[in-house]
Amino acid sequence: MATIFYDDDADLGVIQGRKVAVLGYGSQGHAHSLNLRDSGVDVRVGLREGSSSRARAEEQGLKVMEPNAAAAEADVIVILAPDTAQKGMWESGLREAVEPGNALVFGHGFNIHYQLIEPPEGVDVLLVAPKSPGHIARRTYEQGQGVPGLVAVHQDATGNAMELGRSYAKGLGLTRAGVLETTFAEETETDLFGEQAVLCGGVSHLVQAGFETLTEAGYQPEAAYFECLHELKLIVDMMYEGGISWMRHSISTTAEYGDYVSGPRVIGEESKAAMRQILAEIQDGTFARNFTSEIESGGAFFERKRAEGKAQQVEVVGRELRAMMPFIDTPTEEY
Repeated sequence: MATIFYDDDADLGVIQGRKVAVLGYGSQGHAHSLNLRDSGVDVRVGLREGSSSRARAEEQGLKVMEPNAAAAEADVIVILAPDTAQKGMWESGLREAVEPGNALVFGHGFNIHYQLIEPPEGVDVLLVAPKSPGHIARRTYEQGQGVPGLVAVHQDATGNAMELGRSYAKGLGLTRAGVLETTFAEETETDLFGEQAVLCGGVSHLVQAGFETLTEAGYQPEAAYFECLHELKLIVDMMYEGGISWMRHSISTTAEYGDYVSGPRVIGEESKAAMRQILAEIQDGTFARNFTSEIESGGAFFERKRAEGKAQQVEVVGRELRAMMPFIDTPTEEY
């Protein structure tokens, strides 16, 4: 049975009695910093000189310092820089700024699980992760609510690491919704698998394949876009609200029957076999090695795939259609 912590299981006073340095001010970094600050925690933000985020953090009333200086001043160091940047930060003075009795907090277990960062023995190492983008974690906190989260301990040098993790999660507002106790291995491997096989890789390629099947059969690209991409949000929202059965209850009987007879033909044993192979490569470190090697070599494959993706017909048609739908909060194209 899963262990889930709520407000009554956490003492906010524990994190309020510590000095926290949040390294990074992106999606998660800004949410951690502001939520903790508003929960009465002593927070400083670690950003390099010239970072585009420095002005934004200062405008929010946060103390901003160089990352290593922030870490040296604090006793809870929260590493929320991108996965690919964390090893470099660690080896560029951060390791020396961490003292015995300090705590290292991560928002994702990647660098610890795959041993890209090897912390010293005398520090607590834990993970506290909202299960949402940072802007949603921040918005729900301001509304007096919270998003679910995860907490895990990799190294308990002080004997109080889990108590600190629960308190930190309460400072973020996560215990309002519930915080699942997990491990670094489970968080890392399930997160990577979910992203690759279902949420990002699986869904995006399913949409692309459906769109291409219709357009190659002679149907209008606009019609294909509406059926294979635009309406996806309606289905996902129903699943989010009440699960797969609620979605099936809410759609037409024609769509429900099609779900039962056609879904397994698209996602069948061959797809499950591919998923098992993806999971095996995550578990044995193959994906992590390939990913870090790609980034360290300059990311040519990464950039090529990004450019190819933006040029796909479904993206071109989608940009044109979204421009005619003012009710959609469309991001700028300069992302």
